[in-house]
Amino acid sequence: MLTEPLEILYEDNHCLAIAKPSGMTCAHFQGEEQTLDRTVKEYLKDKYKKPGNVFLGIVHRLDKPVSGIMLFARTSKAAARISEQFREGTIEKVYWAVVEGVVQREAGTLEDWLRKNPDTHRVDVLEPNSPGAKQALLHYQRRAVVGDLSWLEIRPQTGRTHQLRVQLAHRAHPIYGDARYGSVRTFGVGIALHARALTFLHPVRYEPITLTAPLPGDWLERFQPLLREAMS
Repeated sequence: MLTEPLEILYEDNHCLAIAKPSGMTCAHFQGEEQTLDRTVKEYLKDKYKKPGNVFLGIVHRLDKPVSGIMLFARTSKAAARISEQFREGTIEKVYWAVVEGVVQREAGTLEDWLRKNPDTHRVDVLEPNSPGAKQALLHYQRRAVVGDLSWLEIRPQTGRTHQLRVQLAHRAHPIYGDARYGSVRTFGVGIALHARALTFLHPVRYEPITLTAPLPGDWLERFQPLLREAMS
């Protein structure tokens, strides 16, 4: 449950973006869990004194343990137009990740074929063109290395389930705190994966908007040496 006030990154009549804390589910399907979309609806209902239900379009998702930018639509028209941008891959996404091990190359591209395993609730890497598998592409740049940890800036070209987590773990670089994919560290209720920036076309004005989410406090406490090198 979100104990702190929502951190609003952008708001107008069509869109709303917030800084999602790690450990919170983005959207509800059933049940009474206090999910992020429910919290945002409560915020809008209270701020604008709206009676009845408040519309909120879910145009993308972040995994529960991931922090960073979460974009919502406030009208059905905006939801349709932004969702189309996500489907077409025209939205630019930038993630920051701290991974275990020293990433040797300063920059590179990772390509894999992924398929979700309903029995294990994990995503597996398969041979190219395997039945049910989808191509996953990402581009990365190594920003810092301290000890046996590496700080990466990642630009995914596709948006597959658990994509960044699986592709990095497959190369023996699990994301810090991601026990599901092999990390031996813990990181509170989350993992060291942060949706840092998002660039999209405004659904009505059609102008590019770039949003940036500040790093959570636990990153600043845990990764100071890496952060200093990454920002130098």
